[in-house]
Order: sequence, then C-alpha cells, then structure tokens
Amino acid sequence: MSKKQLVLLPAGLQGDSGLASYIRIAQTAPILSIEEERVLAVRFREDGDLEAAKQLVLSQLRNVIHVARKFSGYGLPQADLIQEGNIGLMKAVKQFDPQRRVRLISFAIHWIRAEMFDYILQNWRLVKIATTKSQRKLFFNLRKRRRHLGWMTRQEVDGLAKELDVDRETVLQMESRMNHSDTPFEADDNDLDNPGLAPAGYLQDMRYNPEQLVSAANQVDNNNHQIATALSNLDARSRDIVQRRWLNEDKPTLHELAGQYGVSAERVRQIEKKALASMKDILVA
Repeated sequence: MSKKQLVLLPAGLQGDSGLASYIRIAQTAPILSIEEERVLAVRFREDGDLEAAKQLVLSQLRNVIHVARKFSGYGLPQADLIQEGNIGLMKAVKQFDPQRRVRLISFAIHWIRAEMFDYILQNWRLVKIATTKSQRKLFFNLRKRRRHLGWMTRQEVDGLAKELDVDRETVLQMESRMNHSDTPFEADDNDLDNPGLAPAGYLQDMRYNPEQLVSAANQVDNNNHQIATALSNLDARSRDIVQRRWLNEDKPTLHELAGQYGVSAERVRQIEKKALASMKDILVA
C-alpha cells in the first residue's frame, strides 16, 4: 500500500477536534485475534484483497496513536506523527507474513517507529541534526538517557558512548547540536539594532566598495540623463511646472504657479498631470 491509500483510514486529522474524532474512531475499531489476523493476512497476501488489508490496518490504529504519544516531547504535531505512523503500519501490513505465527503489532511496531523516527529527524529542526547512523542512534537516546537539563558530565558521556558503541566525540558533537537552536541568517525585525547576532551581520560591508560606488554613481547619472531627456520633450510651460514642482528644493504651490501664469490652480494641476504622464511614457520606452 502507498500514501495514496490513506483514504482507507478514517479521515479528518486537521485541528484538535478532527484529531479527537479520529482517535475516537480508532479506539472503536475491533481488536482481532491472532487467527483472524492470519486469515485476513492470507486473503491480502494471496488474493490481493484490499478490504482484508483495510481491516488489518484499522485494527492497529490505536497502537499507532499510542506510539505517537510517546514522541510528544519533540514538539511536533500529534496528527503528523500519527499519519507517519499509519504509513509505517501500511508498509508492515504489506510485508507481513502470516505463516510466521506472530501478532501483527509485534512485526509492525518497528515499521511504525521507523517512519516516526524519520519524520522527527527531518522536522525537529530547520537544519537536519542527524545524518549518520551513529548520530541517529544518539539523537533519540540522548533525550532519554540524560539525567538533567544541563550539559552531560564526563562520566555520562563515556557511559553513553560505551553503551551505544559510538565515539565519545560523536556524543559531544550531538549534544552540542541538540543544545543549540537554529539561528536565522538575517536578524528579525525586532533585533535590527543588533545585526551582528545573525550570520549576515558578519558579512563584509559593501557600502564603500569601489565597485559598488561606481555602479551606484553610474545608475544616478543614467537616471538623471533619462529625466533630462524626458523634460526636453515637454513645452516650456510644462517643463517649468514639473521642474519647479518636483525637482527644485523650494517647491511652489499650485496657486503660486497659477498666479504667475495667469490661469487657475486646477489648470496648473492638469498641465502637471499631463506632463508627468508624457514623461512616464518616455522613461518606460
């Protein structure tokens, strides 16, 4: 079975109410005897009976929920953990051999946990924290074996390294990773006064780089040239109004220009608007 076959399961894991409804449905699913599991597994394995596979999956949903609750300390959504566990459960049902005479949950529990482990490792931090086999082993054992919230003692490090058969340096490295949170590359809006706290704050300041200065100067010259070209295409009165209203430091009001040209302030506004539209067309072109 694949992820697409999640439709076989009770739907609605979105939100607290949806999760609660899902859990109630899962708890009402019938518990199968070992003989019933074997019969259904044979039907699915030999005949491809998806209805039999569905009954096997439904009978184990309560166990997936139970395992997901054990991983609640990682701060990830329970609904997501349950969905990942369901994927592992369906993989287990597909691989389950009824001839071995073992309970389905004894076989499926490893698949369920494996899917949840992968999900936690991929989503616990923005940056993947465990990449090697030793690191993955340490990730889950460190949280369970540590006796306090601070850094581990030398004896604890040596004991855990010996127990899990990994290097002492690997234990120290993983502990350091787990004790530090992700750091954003750039400072957030609430910490703009201390940009050095983020990695981007340590980049070279390019404001006074000669290349940057020349490029900026060329851009300014190019903009000034384009504006001058656009102004030269206006008649004298329109050019004077735009120049004085937008480019000069001391900007006259519409009424002041109206008195100088002997027209109404509304007429000056219309001339200004038309001139700016004409300049925009030229600049865009």
